[in-house]
Amino acid sequence: MTALLRLAPPRFSRRDLFHAWWVATLFSGLPSTLHALSTGGDLLEATRAAGQMLLPGVNDTVILFGAAALVHPAVSLFWALVFARLLPRTRTCGWATAGAAAVALLDLCVIAPWAFPAVAALPFWPQLADHLAWGALLGGTLQWRQRRHARAR
Repeated sequence: MTALLRLAPPRFSRRDLFHAWWVATLFSGLPSTLHALSTGGDLLEATRAAGQMLLPGVNDTVILFGAAALVHPAVSLFWALVFARLLPRTRTCGWATAGAAAVALLDLCVIAPWAFPAVAALPFWPQLADHLAWGALLGGTLQWRQRRHARAR
């Protein structure tokens, strides 16, 4: 995969990618948060699970919140950089959402059960929805910024 990333040139400016990453990172947790709110679930369960990716065995919510504040943006940035090299400049939102579905399956069905049991224990569908939201937000923001640049020319 590293060779592929070196070969594929970036398709988006750093500024556009930063904005898209930031929007996706900030708002992609809304589906699982809304699910927890509507079902009376634990609003911080996913945050604690993300924090335990960095600090397994820690149970203190405040410490895990801090760890999650590092882990979530870092993982999001990793995938945003991968997507920036692979996404086409047309139909970016749709391709990013489809790519995020593939990442969700990798994250939730392969990596989490093996390496991150707290993440694997989370309900699947809300986490899938978060991944899809991340892809739609990343791709939608990139697509919107591209159109904005084209109109400005």
